[in-house]
Amino acid sequence: MKPQHLLLAAPLAISGVLVEAFVGSSSSACSFASKCHSTTSHAALRMDTEGSLDTRTRKAVEQKLSEANISINSRVRLNDEPTQSMEEAEKAHGMPWRETIGTSTHEEPLLYMPLWEWQLDFMKDKLTNLRPDNCATSEFGLNVNEDKKARIVNHCYQSDEYRKIRMTYYDAGDNTQVFNSVWYPDPAYNLPILGIDLLAFNRKKYLAIVDFQPLHEEESDHAATYENRMKPIKDIYKNLKGRMSSKFYDETQFFSQQMLFARFDDEDIVPNELFPAFKRYVNLHTKLVRETTPDDTTVSKEQVLERQRAYDTYSAERDPATGLFAAMFGKEWADDFVFDFLFSLSERKEGGLVIPPMFGGGGGVNPHAGGPPPGVGKPGSKADAEQRQKQPQPAQVAK
Repeated sequence: MKPQHLLLAAPLAISGVLVEAFVGSSSSACSFASKCHSTTSHAALRMDTEGSLDTRTRKAVEQKLSEANISINSRVRLNDEPTQSMEEAEKAHGMPWRETIGTSTHEEPLLYMPLWEWQLDFMKDKLTNLRPDNCATSEFGLNVNEDKKARIVNHCYQSDEYRKIRMTYYDAGDNTQVFNSVWYPDPAYNLPILGIDLLAFNRKKYLAIVDFQPLHEEESDHAATYENRMKPIKDIYKNLKGRMSSKFYDETQFFSQQMLFARFDDEDIVPNELFPAFKRYVNLHTKLVRETTPDDTTVSKEQVLERQRAYDTYSAERDPATGLFAAMFGKEWADDFVFDFLFSLSERKEGGLVIPPMFGGGGGVNPHAGGPPPGVGKPGSKADAEQRQKQPQPAQVAK
């Protein structure tokens, strides 16, 4: 077996930042729970010079490598040699889309597509050795629900500075538009994760979150301070200074004090404040990485990877968007999507995902309601525990 046919699992995420999006919304959605799929050392390896491992096998091998305390950079990636060129990867699944799969009364139905295109151009211009990650060619690269007029696309890239950059676009016409991206620095950099979640519901309600999501509770435990550099940017944009509640997430975990957070109903804020602020935060994060001296010691990289794993696990357990995925694309696909693709370093727990029921208590998302769930109590709190006890069993959840 050639060295390149060994494996490092490819983590990637819709940021746990999507969280709080829907607090205060009067929309309906669904809860979601499903059985977890066990991984075992007997997973059959499917490989050839042109092929790749299936998602569950990658997870099984990655887990075994992790248990053996093998450094992340000492694991040879099966997919180090991309099966696509950059040009092919950029255009995968017809991106950038120009028309919506749903219905729209707006001249630009794909509200956040300009941000997708800007980010990709920026990555090509600023990152070293940017290349596609083969996760974009997996079964999670594209999913379409023709009946409900919804689709989701995922692209993946890596560079010398970032071990994984995931870009996701969800299109359901005017009902829902979402652009999400998560940038995981290479483990040689003990730095925060860049998380981006931009959402629009019925083109009337908008939520935006952009943050340097810390790996450690204390900023000083990172290789460089960064909030002092974020603050002057945030100060410019008066409509992006909101505070998230703790109904899905504890803002003291994996969120900085300089997070851009906004819930608004004026779409002009998107081009006038959100887009420029997004550009500045992305640019600052890449500068922070470039200015930081990498620590290539095995101990340091494993510690950083462990914190990124904690981030994935925390996010997978709390992301309310799972209910949307389950309603639109099926419960089984949603479970695999969250654990094997979005938060692929996360640990599956017995019983699978448990998501708070959305407004209305029904077993499915109302695609016309535009929205997310009311929250539960602070994670670990009494209110949270009581809410979890009220979760419907899998049989109650719409398929």
